[in-house]
Amino acid sequence: MRNTNRRRMIQIATMAPLVLSSKSIYSSVNGRINHAVIGVGNQGQNHCQRFHSFSDHCQVVAVCDVDPKRRQKAARLVNITQEKNIYGDYRKLLADPSIDTVSIATPDHWHAKIAMEAMLSGKHVYVEKPCCHNIHEGLQLVQCAKQENKCIQHGTQSRSGEGVKKSMEFLQSGKLGEIRMAKAINHQLRKPIGIAKPESPPQGVNYDLWLGPAPVHAFTQNRWHYNWHWFWDYGTGDIGNDGTHQIDVARWGLDVIQPSRVTGSGGQLFYQDDHQTPDTQTIIYEYNGVHLVYEMRLWTDYKLEGHDNGTVFYGDEGRLEIGRDGSHVIWKDGMREKLGGSGDLDANIKNFILSVKENNPKALNAPITEGFFSVALCHLGNISTRVQNQLLVNSSNYEITNDSSAAKLLGREYRKGYELPKIG
Repeated sequence: MRNTNRRRMIQIATMAPLVLSSKSIYSSVNGRINHAVIGVGNQGQNHCQRFHSFSDHCQVVAVCDVDPKRRQKAARLVNITQEKNIYGDYRKLLADPSIDTVSIATPDHWHAKIAMEAMLSGKHVYVEKPCCHNIHEGLQLVQCAKQENKCIQHGTQSRSGEGVKKSMEFLQSGKLGEIRMAKAINHQLRKPIGIAKPESPPQGVNYDLWLGPAPVHAFTQNRWHYNWHWFWDYGTGDIGNDGTHQIDVARWGLDVIQPSRVTGSGGQLFYQDDHQTPDTQTIIYEYNGVHLVYEMRLWTDYKLEGHDNGTVFYGDEGRLEIGRDGSHVIWKDGMREKLGGSGDLDANIKNFILSVKENNPKALNAPITEGFFSVALCHLGNISTRVQNQLLVNSSNYEITNDSSAAKLLGREYRKGYELPKIG
């Protein structure tokens, strides 16, 4: 495998957060971090329970969601009984100086904005993938982390999985010979969502706040819990939702950052409903000497190449497969060798908590710099798919140099009152 090149060192040096002192002062008087969860759907409720389970180091003291049913359910999960600690507006939560850390599991279009505002209010952040809704806000998010000197962990938990880390060491050993391609695979069945008619938002829901930076649109059940993933105003499709994990592992193993060329193709081959994002997608990311390929099929209830979701590295002497059932080497003579397990959410959360207690962003396994580099690939793939054109990408700043319509999709217009915070 290639050694880390000079360009990578320059990019990480300019984008990575600075290291703080070894001592951290946080609000709790009992030596535990006071943590809050913003966005308590399925993954947010998972955060509540996981963070709360590290009771020696952390206590979940507040939850926030625009849906009153969800926030009350989350509060019960972690025994929060005081209404003042159950928020409908994240801005009020961030104003509480007793909260040290937050995790963000909202819809994608809120991730970067809330993360930046949390850091500017003095808090460390665990942000779910994808860390940003577009590349421009992701760049600002990384810059904000550097400016504020905060720990900001990304939800690509494979980077905390011991088995995956062992696999990365194996790739670096050169035993597979030259690696010229990695394939990030997202094969699974996601059922159709149908066609939903406009209706009034659920009682007690601040729908305008839920929309936030996105354009105003009539409420429908499909633009609401979970199904928002499939609308460009709020989500990033399944490449951002699930493919982020496989792409992150592929990019990590190939030791690459920004591609010079991106070719994406995709569309609706399965869904005939409200979906805007693809159910089928193939993307090729070209680097100097290696290719990273992403394949997505959301209509298969069976495994392909032995995986529903996983990453395969192809070398001269065989291939390395990393998936939900762990990592395996398949040598070209057919022999198979197991290396270890897969990603580990608990380990990623614990790593974040301990890094905060040490006040040391360099101790993070999945720092926002690496998270953004992988999420940017998801965005570039979506852009190429949407404009139906191959993209030429500046190797230092993500500028798309050959398509003005594609370049416009690097950012977005923010609704008045919901702009990104100013930094610097």
